[in-house]
Amino acid sequence: MPTIQTPDTRFEFIQDFPYQPKYIEVNGFRIHYIDEGEGEVILALHGEPTWSYLYRKFIPTLKEKYRFVSMDFVGFGRSDKLSKVKDYTVKMHFEVLEGFIRQMSLSDITLVCQDWGGLLGLSMLGAHPDWFKRVVIMNTALPTGDQPMPKAFHVWKRYARWHPTLPIGGIVKWGSYRKDQFTDEIKKAYDAPFPSSQHKAGARAFPKLVPMTPDYEAVSYHKRAIAELGQWDKPCVVMFSDKDPIMKPARQFFLDLVPTAVNVRIRDAGHFLQEDAGEEIAGYIDEFMQGSLSV
Repeated sequence: MPTIQTPDTRFEFIQDFPYQPKYIEVNGFRIHYIDEGEGEVILALHGEPTWSYLYRKFIPTLKEKYRFVSMDFVGFGRSDKLSKVKDYTVKMHFEVLEGFIRQMSLSDITLVCQDWGGLLGLSMLGAHPDWFKRVVIMNTALPTGDQPMPKAFHVWKRYARWHPTLPIGGIVKWGSYRKDQFTDEIKKAYDAPFPSSQHKAGARAFPKLVPMTPDYEAVSYHKRAIAELGQWDKPCVVMFSDKDPIMKPARQFFLDLVPTAVNVRIRDAGHFLQEDAGEEIAGYIDEFMQGSLSV
């Protein structure tokens, strides 16, 4: 499958993400990632339709003590993109993430995941639990197609499929709660990876891959993750925001599922809680990794 790239010039204006872009080839794709600091590994995975820029507010705090790694999934950020929606599959995304972790020799990972970063990251934890030391679960889910999805998700799925232009920056702003701090420059940074409709195929694809019935491709991955999380004996924090209409029901699911789960509620934050409360969450993650998180 031929790939396309976003020109580097699209990112030159971004002032609040001064981190050196790095690239690695995984399964034929050029994958972009950032790698800041030294120490225990934090792997932060973004969701739909964002990229590693989403974690920029975490990095100043966490790079002082840890090695902070965040990759862009195929179809997002500076990573390669496929131009057809049908070419995006759960298997492709999973195998690229798996290959990235192997080639980067990441171990004893603290997984930080949100949205599709959770669907894929927790699926990876289910397949390779020995790779992970801790997990931070934020505004995500592991649907298996046997429970109805929230109405807000159905609206989003139709929007992603049929909107003629799919305004990425506007979507991230809509999904954030503290809109007064969401500047035009931030909006442009989320639009930057997508100079044409072809570049947006990956963003259109993710919603249609979320299981609506038990025969969806992702279901076997999610069931394996659920089984592993159900016996997880390592540290876990479930950190959902209070203003996310899509993922809100999954918060209690994870608290009931994971034996070690600690609950932290992020107040006045939307679906993209990294945007709304990035510095606050980074502080909690630091405390979590130091074993001093108080709730």
